[in-house]
Amino acid sequence: MPRPIFLPLRVEGRLNAIAQIIGDMHSASAMVVSSSENIRYLSGFTGSAGVLICRKDDSVLVTDGRYTEQATAQVRDSGADVRIVEARTASATLEAVSELLIDNSLCVCEASDLSVDAHARYVAALGKALLPVTGVVEELRRSKSEAEVERIAFAAEAADKALADVRDVLVRSMSEPITERDVRDELEYRMRRHGADGPSYETIVATGHNAAKPHHRPTDQLLREGDSVVIDVGGLVDGYHSDMTRTYLLGSVDPVLQTMFDVVSESQSRGVAAVRAGVLPSEIDRICREWITEAGFGPEFVHGTGHGVGLQIHESPWLRAQSIEPLREGEVVTVEPGVYRVGLGGVRIEDLLLVRAAGSTTLTHTPKDSLCLQSRQTI
Repeated sequence: MPRPIFLPLRVEGRLNAIAQIIGDMHSASAMVVSSSENIRYLSGFTGSAGVLICRKDDSVLVTDGRYTEQATAQVRDSGADVRIVEARTASATLEAVSELLIDNSLCVCEASDLSVDAHARYVAALGKALLPVTGVVEELRRSKSEAEVERIAFAAEAADKALADVRDVLVRSMSEPITERDVRDELEYRMRRHGADGPSYETIVATGHNAAKPHHRPTDQLLREGDSVVIDVGGLVDGYHSDMTRTYLLGSVDPVLQTMFDVVSESQSRGVAAVRAGVLPSEIDRICREWITEAGFGPEFVHGTGHGVGLQIHESPWLRAQSIEPLREGEVVTVEPGVYRVGLGGVRIEDLLLVRAAGSTTLTHTPKDSLCLQSRQTI
């Protein structure tokens, strides 16, 4: 399927913003950016090898010979004011980075990405401290641009269409052997046919007792009448992710499983209705968790209520009890309560939402209640 023409992913102003932040918060004059997602966000470069040095007066991307031409083109196209330096070996990269930082009084690095070994080598080469910091670039990434939202929405659309295509496979599972892997493979093939680069993460298809495992990897387990089937699927487009979960009930199910579905469905609807800029993520978690707890399933809701989505499938903000910084307009988040009973099965329902000032826009459109009921009636 041909893709629409997206807005260009422009990065002007981001490097200057980082230089300002590290100066104001840490009194630093340079930052070593090693996370591939953060390098991409700041410079447009998508290669697998590179170190970005961000300074007040200039920024430099150090990469190897495989990516020199690509980096030059991508930096130019993204609007980043970045100089390219080629270093063909790890030792040459270390030397180049050290030379770039030698005149800077205080430098910071990404604590969540740079390994202890790499940090020690940089410090030895520099002969001075390299201060680990967290969340500097990630804070900028939280609110998405229109170009970013376009890609996330298209990735979500590809997953929606793939799951619609696969519905007949779920129906056929009542009369012919269909495995979790069969459903997974068909979903990932269909997402590509609908324009995605591939899956956003390891697609989850979990049925029967496996559905009680929130991050189950598909096996040769057959889909059978009386089971729930949890399908967690997302697409990837230009490095941007989508995320969605639906649960289907195959034929007549245990009344407890039906109750679990009804409770999770209502919990998720309440959580979605509460999403808007200014609301605390902990409040969304509380709303979803209280409904499930009052229904008697509290101990079986074993994970957070949601998370941010963008260049990573799991990123800030986090919708959990400990999160007390308000949601911001332009963030893309999930709401995904679930209940998992060992020996019976599980239910999770998840939507992807764009946070707005007065509410949210849902980016995942696969039916929830109606499709589940239709599946059971058809079968």
